[in-house]
Amino acid sequence: MITIYKSTDQGLEVVPEICKGCWINATDPTPEEITGLRALGVPPEFITYPLDVDERARVEKEDGETMIVLRVPFARGQAADIPFITIPLGIVLDGQWILTICKHDSEILHEFIAGRIRSFSTGKRNRFVLHLLLNTAARYLSHLREINRAVDQLEDQLERSMRNNALMGLLKYQKSLVHFTTALRSNQVMLERLQRSQFFKTYPDDEDLLEDVITENQQAIEMTNIASDILSSMMDAFASIISNNMNIVIKLLTAVTIVLTLPTLISSFYGMNVTLPLQNWPHTAWLILAASVGVALLVARVFMKRDWM
Repeated sequence: MITIYKSTDQGLEVVPEICKGCWINATDPTPEEITGLRALGVPPEFITYPLDVDERARVEKEDGETMIVLRVPFARGQAADIPFITIPLGIVLDGQWILTICKHDSEILHEFIAGRIRSFSTGKRNRFVLHLLLNTAARYLSHLREINRAVDQLEDQLERSMRNNALMGLLKYQKSLVHFTTALRSNQVMLERLQRSQFFKTYPDDEDLLEDVITENQQAIEMTNIASDILSSMMDAFASIISNNMNIVIKLLTAVTIVLTLPTLISSFYGMNVTLPLQNWPHTAWLILAASVGVALLVARVFMKRDWM
């Protein structure tokens, strides 16, 4: 789907056709829409590269056009095998308009469409790109907080768990953090190249904003690394806790089995078809019962003193 936006005095509006200072947003374009985008004079690879989910972040220039590929976070839901992944978002800059291309409907672009980004104008293409980069880094930090909250909930479950379900939940978020780490480092290399190329040096405010973007992205990298290290250590620790919880249960069941076996062992002697002591005494049954209970209680007391049950 292709939607064309343009900033006016009333805000961001949808316009029917491409014009100067507009923003062309292409989300999972069809082959016909891709053909229409190529008619704009954009190099074909500038359109197809961002549609490859494995494309890395980078900057390319060709025939006066500039393409920036950015890895952005994408939430798939808590039930997915990997709740958070990253996808490429392509930004093509022309002298008249700006084009964004993405395989999926990115929540980052929704922030601009909903008008929640201050001082955003489709006519200021460089500033638009910088705000997009800054919002991407902020979105990574937001998803990291969501991951931390989910991990805290799983941690409470793991303290009492003897199953691997919660541990597998931690593994899902660890995979998400690996995706985040790889994408953020790729974005950092791309941002540093933009800074070295002095792409935003035309306006001093834009250059300062680029430095803020780089700082925010570095913070996201550091927080992701910290979260990943903590999660790895936590998984190792809770794997041991689950094993220990299982050992405690097995130890308790073994002790109970021994305690219950002793009365059975004593009473079984008087179930044999041989001559036994006190077999003719009328209170023999009560004596056997008392002896069985006494021995069971004695052994149970010994086990409890040794913390075996």
